[in-house]
Amino acid sequence: MAILKLQAPTKDYLWGGTRLVEEYGKKSAGEVTAESWELSCFPGSESIIENGEFVGRTLTEYIEEKGKSVLGTNCGKFQDFPVLIKFIDARKDLSLQVHPSDEYAREHENQFGKTEMWYIIDAEKDAFLYYGFNREVSKEEFAKRIEDQTLTEVLNAYPVQKGDVIFIESGTLHAIGAGILLAEIQQNSNVTYRVYDYGRRDKDGNLRELHVDKALDVTTLAPVKRPASPAPHIGVSKYFTVDKISLSGQITSKLTGSVDQTSFLHILILDGVGEIKNGCGGMHFKKGDSFFLPAGSGNYEICGTCEAILTYES
Repeated sequence: MAILKLQAPTKDYLWGGTRLVEEYGKKSAGEVTAESWELSCFPGSESIIENGEFVGRTLTEYIEEKGKSVLGTNCGKFQDFPVLIKFIDARKDLSLQVHPSDEYAREHENQFGKTEMWYIIDAEKDAFLYYGFNREVSKEEFAKRIEDQTLTEVLNAYPVQKGDVIFIESGTLHAIGAGILLAEIQQNSNVTYRVYDYGRRDKDGNLRELHVDKALDVTTLAPVKRPASPAPHIGVSKYFTVDKISLSGQITSKLTGSVDQTSFLHILILDGVGEIKNGCGGMHFKKGDSFFLPAGSGNYEICGTCEAILTYES
């Protein structure tokens, strides 16, 4: 089966920047381009196939026509396509927010919850993100600090640099800070409960909606216990497994692997250039490119000088 090159829909959220367009060649979403959805079957924001017999059609249509076998047997435990992968360019701070568990989201939103991980591609000097609380708080204190806008005083301000990996379980209060560019691998869900947004207004002059009552229901009020390293992977959950590769072009210039019947493979090129190929052919790639290899597509090879993250179901 052929390797599918994917085109990403983009989002113009008010905190975004211009790097995804200028450096990664993404389609402009407007004055700012905050996110590009690199692997998506989310309704209305699906990835578009750029090559082969399905060119111009969505990844969702490809799966519907080919059958769920292209996702692999490990995806049989999921009702829908399990993951959503993005580039995120935060020129400004994102809102403080939290995601619910599957159980809460199904009951209240008719969607799945959202567990996610971030790989920091680049970060300005002194950049940080908010990652849970710096001490345990009560539900009453949490509510009061939201009301009087002192919530950041009890949050864990977490400095980041290129190469850091942060795992965000559902229930963890968090926010990406200004000056951070990252790749996000998450459950296929768009449920976010916004707690605080710095009083910002959208392009129509309206304050953005907050979801305080639901956030009070789902937020974990103790400091985050960081999980042990999942080496040799950089991220592992019941929803996805993520690996990172680096090819120097000198000592290591080629990676070979195989995509069997258990799972698809998604390859996101973080930097560099090269070529990807399998038994059905190949194509050159550059920084920002996104590829879907169907389950059962067999041996593949990546050659060049690049960094990439590989996501699959295990």
